[in-house]
Amino acid sequence: MRHLHLIRKVKQTALLLFIGTVFFACQYDVLYDQYQIIENTVWGKDKEYYFTFMVKDITVPYDLTLEIRNNNQYPYQNLWLFSSEERPVGTIKRDTIECMLADEFGKWYGKGISLFQLSIPLKTNYYFTHEGQYTFSFRQGMRNDQLKGIQELGFRVSKSVNAPAATNLNEGK
Repeated sequence: MRHLHLIRKVKQTALLLFIGTVFFACQYDVLYDQYQIIENTVWGKDKEYYFTFMVKDITVPYDLTLEIRNNNQYPYQNLWLFSSEERPVGTIKRDTIECMLADEFGKWYGKGISLFQLSIPLKTNYYFTHEGQYTFSFRQGMRNDQLKGIQELGFRVSKSVNAPAATNLNEGK
């Protein structure tokens, strides 16, 4: 009887160690993960949201993901964003991004019931060219001066899980 109790304890401890290892291993690969609340779920035309983080290892590729949390008050199928990438060295890179939040029938792509979470990959296997501080910023590019229904905007930088086997030359990035 005592022997069975000891075996059960060993199995429980092993399971807890495994879960802890998986949890911390996943957390280690995330360089940056931050959300910003859109006040009163109304995003003003001139309001820009900034995400600033440090990059120390430029030898590995990263995945950059935009996180959008919207509610049922959002009136459109898509969301246009103006984005900027400020690097430690060089000029600011600007881009325009269209995020599809719903299908043609109005069904939200994000997960949830009344608050929908959607992860949008911006760059995969992306190499940062210099060590140092990076700032990504986003401003809504819709025609509304006051855009309703977006509750939070997030940005995540994590080590690429599907990194290419080739070495990084940082050319053309």
